[in-house]
Amino acid sequence: ACAESAQGEAVEAVNVRQKQKLFERISAHFGGALKGRTFALWGLAFKPDTDDMRDSPSLDIVPELVKLGANVRAYDPAGMEEAKKMIEGVTLCEKAYDAMQGADAVAILTEWNEFRSLDLERMRGLMTEANFVDLRNIYRPDEMARAGFTYVSVGRKTATPA
Repeated sequence: ACAESAQGEAVEAVNVRQKQKLFERISAHFGGALKGRTFALWGLAFKPDTDDMRDSPSLDIVPELVKLGANVRAYDPAGMEEAKKMIEGVTLCEKAYDAMQGADAVAILTEWNEFRSLDLERMRGLMTEANFVDLRNIYRPDEMARAGFTYVSVGRKTATPA
């Protein structure tokens, strides 16, 4: 039982660090200057096809953004009701496109299939700045750069418009 407990603590420490790294990826793109910026967050639930918010990165990322003075607009295909109970200081939107209105950046936290097939031109037209932070690597960097986005992902070079 003791080994399991220590193992559980180690897994929890890794999970906490991973969430910190996700937030740092968002923050680093803006040089830490988040005050007054608007972020559209897609995917609040822990994983796709569920409304389960337990251990979701959004529970750590949203409060950090809000604490640093950012405006947060969010959308999740199934987790909105749970998010209302668990996350404060965020504007919850009915559609992914709604969340993007006036955003300086979009960040994908959960890899819902719905997010894979959105109209890049429409997305770009809704945003104030074309920054896209894909924490789930669901888009191709070259495609995003061609669509006019500065595209930040995990473990890949940042792609920028030509």
